[in-house]
Amino acid sequence: MAAVAAAQKNREMFAIKKSYSIENGYPARRRSLVDDARFETLVVKQTKQTVLDEARLRANDSSVDPEIEIDETSTQKSGEISEQDTGLTEEEVVLSNAIAEGPEAEKALQRAALILRLREGMNSLSRVLKSIEKYQGLVCHLETRPSQNDNNQLDALIKVEMTRITLLQLIKSLRQSSSLEHVTLIGEDNISAKNPWFPRHASDLDNCNHLMTKYEPDLDMNHPGFADKEYRARRKEIAEIAFAYKYGDAIPFIEYTETENKTWGAVFNTVLDLMPKHACAEYCRVFKLLQEEGIFTADHIPQLEEMSNFLKRHTGFSLRPAAGLLTARDFLASLAFRIFQSTQYVRHKNTPYHTPEPDCIHELLGHMPLLADPNFAQFSQEIGLASLGASDSEIEKLSTVYWFTVEFGLCKESGVVKAYGAGLLSAYGELLHALSDKPELRPFEPAVTAIQPYQDQEYQPIYYVAESFDDMKDKFRRWVSAMSRPFEVRFNPHTGRVEVLDSVEKLESLVHQLNTEVLHLSNAINKMKLPSYQ
Repeated sequence: MAAVAAAQKNREMFAIKKSYSIENGYPARRRSLVDDARFETLVVKQTKQTVLDEARLRANDSSVDPEIEIDETSTQKSGEISEQDTGLTEEEVVLSNAIAEGPEAEKALQRAALILRLREGMNSLSRVLKSIEKYQGLVCHLETRPSQNDNNQLDALIKVEMTRITLLQLIKSLRQSSSLEHVTLIGEDNISAKNPWFPRHASDLDNCNHLMTKYEPDLDMNHPGFADKEYRARRKEIAEIAFAYKYGDAIPFIEYTETENKTWGAVFNTVLDLMPKHACAEYCRVFKLLQEEGIFTADHIPQLEEMSNFLKRHTGFSLRPAAGLLTARDFLASLAFRIFQSTQYVRHKNTPYHTPEPDCIHELLGHMPLLADPNFAQFSQEIGLASLGASDSEIEKLSTVYWFTVEFGLCKESGVVKAYGAGLLSAYGELLHALSDKPELRPFEPAVTAIQPYQDQEYQPIYYVAESFDDMKDKFRRWVSAMSRPFEVRFNPHTGRVEVLDSVEKLESLVHQLNTEVLHLSNAINKMKLPSYQ
């Protein structure tokens, strides 16, 4: 009992120290990408609030520009010069952090736009301009308009150029003026918190390996390998190999043990028996190809390198080793580059037909066949592209869509419901349940699917059925187009980079590329119509 208590204490301490950690007490039968996203949202929100609060406390200690008068009576009547009035917004926290990098960063010139609400009209504006002059700022653009809320007030947009440190001082000074109702910074260049970082090239995925610690055998007493020291050591060994991996490296070769290969064989033979009746045609077609090439056999676990090469030939997808359960944002981001982050460890031998988290058996048997199908590969990549720069709430919705499609999706095939979800095709118990008369089957509609509560204690009570992969993609594209992200992205297969389509020049370049492709297609059609082709 003492050993168990010590292990539980270590588990709790480890969770506290990790930004993305175990689920803080709620039990779960298996790992859920949706719950990962929700937990990640909560942690990010709490962390962000802490950073903002600390920055606001520092800001409140700073001096105020005497050129801008402060009406203490009016502020006290309104209740406060609160953190909201005298503190920093997210944009300003980013600016403050940039300043903290050193003296050179302080003096770096920064362009920014300020939106001000002027209580006293032009009188307020003259005070603002005088203050900008005092801080040696340059006004690059100025425009005003009547306020939509109060015609007696003016809204002003002022674009300035000044050093970062003086810009921050100016903002804090303006915030405390009784002649201004509000002051908002709209960052330009690299200070905008509303233009979030996300990977632009596959090499950036080296920075997208944040792990969820759910179900790790060292931490979770409910994990099948919790009491197995040899298994825990093996998991750690394979995890360290993945941690050392960098973009451009060869995928590490894992020498699987006899026990691990036997576990694979048991699951492989079960899938082989159930596949012809229950799996979709696309899955069966690629599974057969993998058998013909000797990659899928019952006697040994395929290496990620040979599977990655197979995928590259068919859809351009490739694999990257992962040390464990990635956060939802990091995992989805990799799909944008047609990269699937796959574990290399194997589930515990005592539970060959069930694992509380994805292992290489789930990923090889469940995901790989359909990643070699062009239609499904395109759908997977589009989920990844939609996740880049998405808000936390949208990541939750995308994760839920991914969960009810890529992991637990069903589709129609000549009027018969078949499975295509990796979580179904690698777990025969839930596969048989999903195709029985017990659960409710609903047509796939992304807006509805995205908010469907996920059941992690038992089998799903609800599954979503796609009419076809093409129909699923079309519906997903229409739904994603309404997301709040203020820009569009595309993957350039020639450069391997994600491009943000935020300028006329980029759009014109893309149109030129598309016109060239259309020309090639038209020429091919015309040649096929020639008599000599018949």
